[in-house]
Amino acid sequence: MATNKDFYETLGVSKTASADEIKRAYRRLALEYHPDRNKSKEGTEKFKEISAAYEVLSDAQKKAQYDQFGHAAFDPTAGSGPFGQGGFGGFGGPFGGAQGEQGGQGGPFRYTYSTGGQNVEFDLGGFSDPFEIFEQFFGGGSPFGGRQRRSTYGLQISFMEAVKGVEKEVEIEGKKMKIKIPGGVDSGSRIRFGNFDISLDVAPDKKFRREGYDLVSDAPISITQAALGDTIDVETIDGKVSLRIQGGTQSGTTVRLRGKGVPHPQGRGRGDHYVRVTVAIPKNLSRKQKDLLKEFEKS
Repeated sequence: MATNKDFYETLGVSKTASADEIKRAYRRLALEYHPDRNKSKEGTEKFKEISAAYEVLSDAQKKAQYDQFGHAAFDPTAGSGPFGQGGFGGFGGPFGGAQGEQGGQGGPFRYTYSTGGQNVEFDLGGFSDPFEIFEQFFGGGSPFGGRQRRSTYGLQISFMEAVKGVEKEVEIEGKKMKIKIPGGVDSGSRIRFGNFDISLDVAPDKKFRREGYDLVSDAPISITQAALGDTIDVETIDGKVSLRIQGGTQSGTTVRLRGKGVPHPQGRGRGDHYVRVTVAIPKNLSRKQKDLLKEFEKS
């Protein structure tokens, strides 16, 4: 399914979009068109498009090459792209030196192909779906003929299990086994386990909203606390922390808790936690309270 559709247009973002904006756009579209949720043929094609776009735009080096050369940066027949003739630094043959298991993972998927009765796993250019890159390089489907994809099983976990990591016991094909899920995964994440993949669905949380690796929560305070200031306790995924509210704080003020967000699965630090302060307006005031507020207003 070769396409020259603009990657920014595919994700619905501008060329000046930040890395976080690109990530949020991909996450929203991936949840909508993921094959586990959208069974239509159009949905599958759309998911492959947005995955390919994200694999380029989420990588600073690839994004810079795409911004300069467009799709030609990843065209193996283009002699003027950043890689010269052959694209990707002389990509030669269907494996391009990537035969055998790769150390990294370019996207949420790993694939297994059967060639000559031997399973071969590889990653091509960081694209989520290697069949996509084959169609761009060879003008058709996989050069191996029929495709053999890994079996995929869905597993729902709680928000805190996804954030903290968890070990789950599952039963697949009549066999019970334990699967270790690293902290930081999210809905749509896939974990390679044995001869199959586990696709995760994370239940939403009542207290926290997730935006990439950042968290957002609300902290209601009273009118008095907003006007005079106070110290309040705020829930984080690590427990309660004390937060100083400055006098004169307005409703909607956001306070950043650095490093209190979601950990990266690869262990590369954590996101931040943003606390949105909301001033709670009392609904049922006594006559005395109303008189005091009127007196305050006059003064």
